Amino acid sequence: MCILSKRSRYAINAIQEEDAAAAVLSRSGKKIIKLNRGDPPAYFKTPEYTLKAYAKAILEGKTYYSSGVGLEELRIAVAKRYKRMYAVDVSPDDVIVTQGISEALLFINASLINQGDRAVIFRPYYTQYVPDLELYGGVPILERYVESMDWSIDPDRLDRSIRKDLSRGRMPKYLILTNPNNPTGTVLSSGVLEEVVEIANNYGMILVSDEIYDEITYNGAKFKSISSLAKGVPHIILNGASKGYDATGFRIGFAIVPGDDDVSDAIKSKLKDFAMVRLSANTPAQYAMAEALNREREHGIAIRRMRKEIAERVNFAVNLLNESKYLHVVRPKGAFYLFPRFEKEELKLNDDHGFVEKLLKEEGVQITRGSGFGERNHIRIVALAPNEILEEAILRIEKFCRRHSK
Repeated sequence: MCILSKRSRYAINAIQEEDAAAAVLSRSGKKIIKLNRGDPPAYFKTPEYTLKAYAKAILEGKTYYSSGVGLEELRIAVAKRYKRMYAVDVSPDDVIVTQGISEALLFINASLINQGDRAVIFRPYYTQYVPDLELYGGVPILERYVESMDWSIDPDRLDRSIRKDLSRGRMPKYLILTNPNNPTGTVLSSGVLEEVVEIANNYGMILVSDEIYDEITYNGAKFKSISSLAKGVPHIILNGASKGYDATGFRIGFAIVPGDDDVSDAIKSKLKDFAMVRLSANTPAQYAMAEALNREREHGIAIRRMRKEIAERVNFAVNLLNESKYLHVVRPKGAFYLFPRFEKEELKLNDDHGFVEKLLKEEGVQITRGSGFGERNHIRIVALAPNEILEEAILRIEKFCRRHSK
């Protein structure tokens, strides 16, 4: 008899699955270049005013449970940000503070999904989307970002896919986007987003938009929040401290449900119930995040500097990778990831899992397999490190590919 639950098999994280092997190699004296985690504070110091606000909250004894749905100060600051940046009317009551977007995803699936319910997820997807859905008995309808379209969405294909599923009597509960995208770095155009909103409206699906990278765009991209397009269509916006506010370890995220229709009200109410069941998010970190959100001018300076440096590093790495006959990557326009396809006809390697494992052992470069994001024959590289580290890593990857070439 197995003591473990069947649902425990969904406790997986492809991004960290090589950590144990990397640690063993590091202890043996091998130099490991870790390009597997999207962790900005490892390379860009969290702004001083944010750190001071965190310390101040601790020193003032603000280490108690906060409200389950989040500090009022933070929820007000979130609402003001969306009004300021996207001209969207959000009430503080529309905001639920979570322990990162990861917890928000669990709350959403716990609130919406019954056994056999379906949701539209585009691959490549953030590694947690499918396991979280399946944890609650849900079934993914796997649509695609199209690589030949620079990882954009084909709305006609999406519409056909949903109609096909509906013909079998199955109605998807929700559709989730990551924009800007992890792992591809795509920033969806306003036109594509408008078509997705229309499709969601036609089929009565709830839209979920993960916008954690909304301020990290470059190469001419213009980000548009779903919240400014989906008026009248029930939707949930996910964002937080981790990326643009450079504070991953704070574990502060938020879910925004702006609608006042019956569906939105029901979702909002149940998300708040789950938030109260787990008591509260990190209280000092919430005070610090409220301060960061309200420091509009200082944040503007910090994010512009970080965005400029990230763009330079991403473009530097893309140029190096695309010199290789073994790898090809679509140039990102947001976030800080590269998602190269490796040319199987040029290599003896059978799959991306083997590629990642062998690369770590032979060359000491830790990256993530594309199949962890639902897309085989690809690898994900985090391009946050300085150019000299990225260059060394890519040279090692090229050396590895030559060693395993046909």
